[in-house]
Amino acid sequence: MSHRHSPAPIEHLVIVGNGMAGHRLVEALAGHPGRPARITVVGAEPTPAYNRILLSPWLAGEMDRAALTLREADWYAEQGVTLVLGERVKGLDRRARRLTLTSGHVIDYDRLVLATGSRPTLPAVPGIGLDGVHGFRDLDDAQALAAAAGTGGRAVVVGGGLLGLEAAEGLRKQGMATSVLQRSSRLMNRQLDATAAQLLEAELAGRGLAVHTDARLAALEDGGGGRVAAVHLEDGRRLPADCVVVAAGITPNVEPGRGAGLVADRALVVDGFLTTSDPAIHALGECCQFQGTTYGLVEPIWHQVEVLAAYLCGEAVAGYEDAPSATKLKVSGVSLYAFGPTAPDDHHEVLSYHDPEQGDYRRLLLRNGRIDGAVLYGDTAMGAWYFAQAQAGRDLGPCRQALLLGAADAEALLDAHASRTHPQKEAA
Repeated sequence: MSHRHSPAPIEHLVIVGNGMAGHRLVEALAGHPGRPARITVVGAEPTPAYNRILLSPWLAGEMDRAALTLREADWYAEQGVTLVLGERVKGLDRRARRLTLTSGHVIDYDRLVLATGSRPTLPAVPGIGLDGVHGFRDLDDAQALAAAAGTGGRAVVVGGGLLGLEAAEGLRKQGMATSVLQRSSRLMNRQLDATAAQLLEAELAGRGLAVHTDARLAALEDGGGGRVAAVHLEDGRRLPADCVVVAAGITPNVEPGRGAGLVADRALVVDGFLTTSDPAIHALGECCQFQGTTYGLVEPIWHQVEVLAAYLCGEAVAGYEDAPSATKLKVSGVSLYAFGPTAPDDHHEVLSYHDPEQGDYRRLLLRNGRIDGAVLYGDTAMGAWYFAQAQAGRDLGPCRQALLLGAADAEALLDAHASRTHPQKEAA
């Protein structure tokens, strides 16, 4: 992709969204000499930005609230950034370059960044609006779940992916009898193969989580007074529930942009410079869509921030391009690392190692001697090395027999192979 300069300098930049993506952008801009003269941040929540990734360990009681805060309000003022909290965008006038907030407050902009994030995707089943049904996306959700856990009882988590398992383990650690519903035949089916998923399920079941796979939600039962009392599955099972958490996908918050006529599909469509169909408006993070892809993990979003920050500051910057990322589970005591396809195709060579006594499992997918995907459970020390080799497209055929043993053994074989095939380099 070619490099492009932004038409800088920018007089007034407004960022809508004080979540992790919006805040990361503010930090990237704050110390840059080419930064916009004025920066205003509008956040829907009443508190400054916090680390949503840590909501799971906070819910589990493993850290205090203060550890979540990324920056206190006075930091923004010190950086010359105006922070407007507890406000949403009610109207966006692109022609006038003007925002109207829910309070009626009006903000004019020269350049606008929409970093409005996402919300839980709620299944279209009867009872989904009952009291006691929660998402797990923000601090309000986490605080509501902590309060529910404080009264004990039974919780049902809909979704056996990363977020659902983290929420379920947090509620279990806080004393609730917790069940997980997974539509697929295995947990984390997008990241794990069957063996790793079975090891994970066995570990969580051993802790007391009830895992129900191939479980499809049919309805939520009103126990009276508009409060949830149970979930009903399509196969006829009824699971009592004092609290239901929906963690089965996200829906991008595109309303301000779509309402103003920006091109949107599942999210706001952007080019490689995170620019929407309006050249004065950018979209970032979970609310943007690039080449058909939407985002829910921080790694690609951090890369988006780097590109957009440089572009807004007038640097010549190469556009954003998608790159593979690895998955880690934030459940205390469970080590898991995965990237790439979960199922081999006809052109993959499969290497695997399994030590049931230690609970260690590694499986690599190789294509023409190069790592295409990996799943590690238990001992994940090799994960980052595997990922680096995959990113580099390195031919690991010469160390194939040592790939499952350790990076040092593999590198030694690669070095030995290089010295045999290129003795002149060794002599030099």
